[in-house]
Order: sequence, then structure tokens, then C-alpha cells
Amino acid sequence: MIRVMVVDDEALVRSGFQLILNAAEDIEVVATATGGEAVAAVRDTRPDVVLLDIRMPDVDGLTVLGQVRALPEPPVVAMLTTFDADDYVVTALKSGAAGFLLKDTEPDQLAQLVRTLAAGGVVMSPKASHAVWRGRPGTGAGDEEAGRVGLLSEREREVLVLVAEGLSNAEIGTRIHLSAGTVKDHVSAILTKLRVGSRVQAALLAQRAGLLAAPDGEPGR
Repeated sequence: MIRVMVVDDEALVRSGFQLILNAAEDIEVVATATGGEAVAAVRDTRPDVVLLDIRMPDVDGLTVLGQVRALPEPPVVAMLTTFDADDYVVTALKSGAAGFLLKDTEPDQLAQLVRTLAAGGVVMSPKASHAVWRGRPGTGAGDEEAGRVGLLSEREREVLVLVAEGLSNAEIGTRIHLSAGTVKDHVSAILTKLRVGSRVQAALLAQRAGLLAAPDGEPGR
């Protein structure tokens, strides 16, 4: 069973996610919490995946993310947002979030997204990621960072695209006929060459470099 915790300041959101996820045979919501309760609940219930609201009135989601990521053997954390372009998303990704999704994600997609997170894959809501993929105007960072993709070998670029599609190491290995260990080595090399700390950040750079189609079907750049 995949053990999930939902953190949100709204009881209706917590109960809704709990109802949807508990309907899946391989997922169990072991706890729901507000921001102030979240860290203690993680310690007590030891979930595999935490779905964390990025904006909460009692304790900010980014604060909770930092505290959870600092725990021994922290769970995978994905951010929940109601905003199509939330400035907090970029900070969350740099702080170790494994992805982000909108609260209005279709119920039939939610369980699969949790499975992807539990397997080590990347989850990025197309609506919320649209602005992030294009970078923040005026910084010049998007093009400079995306240019590092040119340092990758052809095989590493192939693996990067599959990472950006949300596949785990095992799934990538099956797709391109490599062992999971070899894929892990490729992913480690990719993160080093791109100078990023997570698979999500690497996936965003893949989009900025034009390796993937943007959510509207146009090239990422």
C-alpha cells in the first residue's frame, strides 16, 4: 500500500482527497492535517507521499516543506495549488518538492499521480507548470540554464525526456532496455551536468530547452 498524507487548511479539500484516494486499492490515506499539525503527523504516521497545500494561513506550505524535508528519511512531497501560475512553485521545487498539481485535478488522474510520486517519478500539473516552464521574464536564467542541456550525451537526453514524462527509473529502464541501476547512473549524471538538485528541476529545464511540447501543444520555447 502507498501511504499518503494530505495537508491543507480546508477540511473539505482534505476529506475530498481522502475519499478519492482511499477508493484506490493500493493507496491508503493514513492522515490528514493542517499546516501546524503536519510535521508531527508525518513523524507519527510515516507516509510515503505527502500532498501539501502551498498556501495556508496557519503555517506556510514552504515552511512545512522545509521542516518535512529535514526529517530523517523524509517522504516524497508534492505541492497542491489552486493557482495556474504560483510564484511559490519555483521556490518549492528548489526546496525539494517532487512536483506540483492543481487541487482541481481530475479524480481519475489523482491516484495515478500518487503512484508516480511513490515510484520516484515527476508530477507536474500542465496548467500550473505552463508559466514555470517558460521561466521568469527578465532574469535571463531560463535560457542560460536550459543551455546546459547541450552538455548531455544523446542517451542522457533520451533519459531526461523520459524523466520529464514522469517515468521512474525502473519504467525508463523498461522503455529503453537498460537496467534500473544504469538509469540511476544516467540520472545522477544529468543532475550534475544541469546543476540541479531534483528530477523536477531537470524536467523543467528539458521543457525550457524545447525537448518537450508545452501544455498548449506549442514548443516549450
